Amino acid sequence: IIWKDWDMTEKIFTTPYGDIHYWTDIGQQSQNQRHTLVFLPGLTADHRLFNKQTEAFSGKYDLLVWDAPGHGISWPFALEFSLMEKAKWLNGILEKEKINQPVIIGQSMGGYVGQAFMEQFPGKLKGFISIDSAPLQKQYVTGMELWLLKRMEPVYRFYPWKLLLKSGAKGCAVSQYGRKLMYDMMTTYNNDQERFAKLSGHGFRILADAIEADLPYKIDCPSLLICGKCDQAGSTKRYNKAWHKTSGIRIAWIENAGHNSNTDQPGLVNSLIEEFIRLLP
Repeated sequence: IIWKDWDMTEKIFTTPYGDIHYWTDIGQQSQNQRHTLVFLPGLTADHRLFNKQTEAFSGKYDLLVWDAPGHGISWPFALEFSLMEKAKWLNGILEKEKINQPVIIGQSMGGYVGQAFMEQFPGKLKGFISIDSAPLQKQYVTGMELWLLKRMEPVYRFYPWKLLLKSGAKGCAVSQYGRKLMYDMMTTYNNDQERFAKLSGHGFRILADAIEADLPYKIDCPSLLICGKCDQAGSTKRYNKAWHKTSGIRIAWIENAGHNSNTDQPGLVNSLIEEFIRLLP
């Protein structure tokens, strides 16, 4: 898994469960002189999900993106951790890199990691952007949805792999680029459907556990919700409508975009990120 034409440095953060691989593009000046964008991809995706963002913002902002624990090349990794532990490791990486007050930009599961981070480390973020993610607060989720989240692993284990590849790519994106990228990221698991099923099942279970913990999950920094109008993943659109209505956080609905809206409409999403950063205090 390599970067294309722009220069990011691969680094490793070691945990008791395995190594987390992440990439940085950090300028020479001190950390406080320009914003740092931390990109967190969704479940089963890897750092390539944000290729169009890191490419656009390279040299303009300091950047960090990871292959989440167990994902991409952050493997082998024992799938015995919680969402809170995942957020703690992210904090460890930020401290190692001496990154203060970053903007977390999380897609789907990445957005949940961002909220778990704020719950444990209040006041540490400059901003938070949720891309096709949803709130962690229990009030938004039905009992049936929680029940299903805990039982997804067998679905991925017994689904014919070639069909899963096709439906996974088609279900996450509407653009040719977005679908091909998701397809390519899923082929990382080509010879190991068991790993894919375990990774997916574990991700949904730790999400359910974090929701059932019924913590405040207060968002304590300037925030923006981004959601594709064609997002078909679970109840994402319903969650985002309710999240916006209850919290008052600004929402941007993206035309002709699915669950990976930053890959379907990268130009538009990049301009929203840029505008958001420009307005930060």
